[in-house]
Amino acid sequence: MKIDGNSPVERKDLHSGVHEVNKHHETKKKKDVEKADAEKDKISLSGKAKEISELKTAIDRLPDVRTDKVDAVKQAIDTGTYNIDARKIAQKILEEL
Repeated sequence: MKIDGNSPVERKDLHSGVHEVNKHHETKKKKDVEKADAEKDKISLSGKAKEISELKTAIDRLPDVRTDKVDAVKQAIDTGTYNIDARKIAQKILEEL
């Protein structure tokens, strides 16, 4: 039996063919990744959310201790003019219970 036109595949031809297929798949993967990146979810804040964020930032900048109030109470204690209303204290205690 004689077969014409069919020669065995040479190793270098097989290697280059596989290389071309791999190259094509890599290019396709890159395009798919780029497309997926372009289609990612996006977030946008409403005007109210932006306002809340700005207010929170402003609050975070405020000091934890209001030194003006503390200084006023210290001065009142030092001068003997700091008066405690026992009824107000008792009322607040009862409200907490």
